[in-house]
Amino acid sequence: MGVDRWEREVTEFWAMAERDDPGATLTMMEMLVARRPEGDPIALYELASVHDFLDRPADAVPLYRQALTGGLDVEREQRASVQLASSLRVLGRTDEAVGVLTRLEPSPVVGGARDAFLALALHDQGRGGEALRVALHALAPTLPEYGAAIERYADALVDD
Repeated sequence: MGVDRWEREVTEFWAMAERDDPGATLTMMEMLVARRPEGDPIALYELASVHDFLDRPADAVPLYRQALTGGLDVEREQRASVQLASSLRVLGRTDEAVGVLTRLEPSPVVGGARDAFLALALHDQGRGGEALRVALHALAPTLPEYGAAIERYADALVDD
């Protein structure tokens, strides 16, 4: 099966994916993954994403790691890193989540998601002031009349 056709089928899968029937949803993605070569990083990323979608972060984390190690295109690498960090945070592994997100360069692919998840992970670590700074700095560019003021206020925040 050609990659383009497989990619279209994955897109169709996501358009129909249902949380209400996790077994069927997972089975459908596993069937798609089985049509790719063993260890294919894109297929592993999609399988990890399904586990996340079905609220199974412990199953998603090793698949994201394998996909990232196997080599993804830039867009998927960005998404996989954010999703990995989110899953790690949900599992209480906030140090790892913060590490993944701070190594990830800002990107239009994931937009503010990097900073949003970083703020959540920092908050979970009890670093509320830093979390608020990250969130406000991410928000500031969307506030044409007030962005500069928000940047200054964020910089002036003290840690808890």
